[in-house]
Amino acid sequence: MDSESLGGLTQQGFITSALFDRTFDEGMALVEETARYLDGRGREEARALPRKASMLYAGESMRVTTRLMQAASWLLVQRAVRDGDMESGMAADERYRLGSKEICLGAAAESTEMLPVALRDLLARSDNLYRRIARLDDVLFGTGLAANSGARDQINRLAQAFGE
Repeated sequence: MDSESLGGLTQQGFITSALFDRTFDEGMALVEETARYLDGRGREEARALPRKASMLYAGESMRVTTRLMQAASWLLVQRAVRDGDMESGMAADERYRLGSKEICLGAAAESTEMLPVALRDLLARSDNLYRRIARLDDVLFGTGLAANSGARDQINRLAQAFGE
């Protein structure tokens, strides 16, 4: 799904669509899966890591948590609009928009290859979900990802494009 294929999408069209239902279900399931991992097996795996990897684990587990908190909040706002618990225009207010882009879209400080496979998988999946929601937020409310892109975000995108 890219921004161009979403061209004529409206908030009402989105929140009543199967796409919204799938995205909502995926997001909430990922939140639950991540919480179970970080509170269980992830905690055990983190203890076994060398100091440098342990510090990276702490930072990246905070990043995945932030991404999912932002995504879940955004999805819950959209559901509240769909269910009539919130006015449609309120969802466009900055406080209900997708936030923490600097943290959520930024590249890791160093290679995540030293992290446990399960955490790397959660990082990749949460990044994918967050970026899809960022595109939706941009299409539905007009100023999302594009307006908040700074020099650091551009550098991160270039680094990702060139595999660095």
